[in-house]
Amino acid sequence: MRQNIEPMESFYRTHQYLLANIHAPVRRQLMDEIDWSHRLIGIKGSRGVGKTTFLLQFAGEHFGNNPECLYINFNNLYFSHHTLLEFAVEFCRRGGKTLLIDQTFKYENWSAELRQCYDACPDLQIIFSASSVMRLIDENNDIKDIVKVYNLRGFSFREYINLKTKLELPSYSLGEILENQDTIADTILSKVNPMEYFGKYLEHGYYPFMLEKRIFSENLLKTMNMMMEVDILFIKQIELKYLSKIRKLLYLIMQTAPAQANISQLATEIQTSRATIMNYIKYLKDARLLNTLYGEGDDYPKKPKVVYAHNTNLMHVVLHDGVNRDDERKTFLYNTLHSQHKVNVGKHGSDFCLDGNIQIKYDNQSQYRHNTKTWFAVDTLSVDHKHEVPLWLLGFLY
Repeated sequence: MRQNIEPMESFYRTHQYLLANIHAPVRRQLMDEIDWSHRLIGIKGSRGVGKTTFLLQFAGEHFGNNPECLYINFNNLYFSHHTLLEFAVEFCRRGGKTLLIDQTFKYENWSAELRQCYDACPDLQIIFSASSVMRLIDENNDIKDIVKVYNLRGFSFREYINLKTKLELPSYSLGEILENQDTIADTILSKVNPMEYFGKYLEHGYYPFMLEKRIFSENLLKTMNMMMEVDILFIKQIELKYLSKIRKLLYLIMQTAPAQANISQLATEIQTSRATIMNYIKYLKDARLLNTLYGEGDDYPKKPKVVYAHNTNLMHVVLHDGVNRDDERKTFLYNTLHSQHKVNVGKHGSDFCLDGNIQIKYDNQSQYRHNTKTWFAVDTLSVDHKHEVPLWLLGFLY
């Protein structure tokens, strides 16, 4: 005879099972960056960076098995016949305080109902995950005045080292690194040689699913296709027939990135308009497959100065003829810098301008340039000159 389990109890059982079986060997820095006093918090991130694990880590760290916190996933068919509002009201009636919601985009009218829950349940906190392509503030009038949005990134080089070595090396701000690079580098080097891990990180260290016992490259290719099929086509409501054009565009750009994109040539090769190419590049950027670099004051829909792969792991999967070392290092540099700073095209011959005033250039020669306006990221273990900083050390920004 089948046991009759009420829906709420079923969700609690799933919650407890997931907590008991979570595999999260690295505590993400974002956990300490979030102001958890907010009642509505959105955790954005690209597919594969660990949003579900992050929600469960929060539950375990802040609540343990306390039933005041509950994880739910909109993959559950229960929500095809019941509303989020009625579930939240019942959860609060039973003493619930914090509701963790995953796969938010799969629930129709999710933002409107989040607002209803916020207003109807004044003692309820909701923390929800969201795809990186979702514009939680710009395109959602229902919640833009009440939601606090944070971005979950892939593993930093620091997090990767901590994962591999079981160390607990801290992060540093860019100001701290530029001012005290010698002291900071010596402290790290006394515990680990970062260069033993740097190449492996660039190849497969950005996405947490590298911990899974599956072929990383195949897993990443699957994830990339899901980004295009779900995070771009489904969420942006683009017809499936255009998927092949988006895939081809990504492939063509990745062959030369980082480089200035020839929009007219791409439009000809893909047989679409320049405006459509610009839209597709924007979607690929939002999905965290590409990065675009603009001059200060410029942005979409203008043409970017340079287009990058979002991270180096993507380069290693797509570029079958091998990855150019300098391109790889510049891509790493852009990826790690823009995690904490606004990055534009550099001035005075530099590659990047940070926050309008700090100039940084990747230097593969380890030759000190007498340009006091520019910092040189040098691909060596340590440096000897004031305006140089080890490239790997910039992987400690988060």
